[in-house]
Amino acid sequence: LTDAIQRYRTALDLAPRDRSAEDWASTQMGLGDALFRLGERESGTAHLEEAANAYRAASEVRTHATNPQGWAAAQNGIGNVLGTLGERESTAALLEQAVDAYRAALEERTRERVPLDWAMTQNNLGTVLRRLGDRESGNVRLEQATAAYRAALKEWTRDREPLMWATTQNSLGNALLRLGERENGTARLEQAVAAYDAALQELTRDRVPLVWAATQNDMGLALRTIGERMSGTVPLEQAVAAFSAALTEFTRNRVPLDWAATQNNLGGALQRLGERVEGTDRLEQAVAAYRAALEEAPGDRVSMLWATIQYNLGTTLQTLGVRESGTAQLEQAVAAYRAAQEEWLPDRVPLNWAYSQFALAVALANLAERTQDRARMTEAIAAMRSAVEVFRQGNVTYWLLIAEQRVKDMEAALAKMP
Repeated sequence: LTDAIQRYRTALDLAPRDRSAEDWASTQMGLGDALFRLGERESGTAHLEEAANAYRAASEVRTHATNPQGWAAAQNGIGNVLGTLGERESTAALLEQAVDAYRAALEERTRERVPLDWAMTQNNLGTVLRRLGDRESGNVRLEQATAAYRAALKEWTRDREPLMWATTQNSLGNALLRLGERENGTARLEQAVAAYDAALQELTRDRVPLVWAATQNDMGLALRTIGERMSGTVPLEQAVAAFSAALTEFTRNRVPLDWAATQNNLGGALQRLGERVEGTDRLEQAVAAYRAALEEAPGDRVSMLWATIQYNLGTTLQTLGVRESGTAQLEQAVAAYRAAQEEWLPDRVPLNWAYSQFALAVALANLAERTQDRARMTEAIAAMRSAVEVFRQGNVTYWLLIAEQRVKDMEAALAKMP
């Protein structure tokens, strides 16, 4: 790519705009494409910003009036750059500009005129809308993303463009998964599973092993959420199978952070299974998965993931502790919750901190009742009260009512202790 960029720049020097404007614009487009590809691979933004400038330069020659398709191609390129830049920023402004650029391109890239280019831009639009939807509390952007992906699939059919069809099915699955996680019921989640299953028909393990693994992991997330909302264990067992499949390619040596994240996801499915079946085998497997994940997700590298895994580990240990005699598992649960709170600070992520305080309080109360330890119960009450305050401030009514009742129950238990 570096060589290609240099060649394009040399060509621009040798053939300036005033000598051959169309050739100059074509070279600017090629330069923009090469800079964009390079910028995607780098952590900085300099090459991406240069790419946007190259596309804009091309659109000065290939204007909407004089060369509508050339102008639309430049708008699509600008959208690609802005979408990538926007993904790296916390604000939504660049993503919004990317949406505008793609929609401008679609004014000329119509399905009737250039069906495959239309499908490409619809797919690109869907991706940026999905990123915006992930950041927003409402579902409007995610709904628009699913519509854009489904539009793309009208022309990117499996027979005509099998890999693009599969990639778009995967993206559609991701948008449906996000919608399904936010809505009641399982309809969207089941649609997501169907989209992932379609994608895997072409995104095979032999052809694209890491993409296959990522799709298996995403399908596992959808199946796990379905399983959480339904009785029985079938979807949860299927989720375990999907996560386990993903780990055959997401190995610790090859992609350690993906391996850790998938181990965490596997732990979640095993935990839910363990809560529904007798015995402790599944719960112990979940603990092993979480502890494996922590080996590659240390707090100094991926602090929020590390805290999430610690919290999940604590929840599983607490369930084990309630089922077993003794206090060892409950003591470990307390330690895991406190570890999570090293990163889940009240001023940084108040609700996460409150959830961990709630869980910590329950674990402390269970320990206190088993050991008749008044100090532990007093500590549990204080932790639960602090969670109550955050739930009240955040208007989290469901958890507020539960936490307030837990405080009363703990106070009653404390009154009966010697």
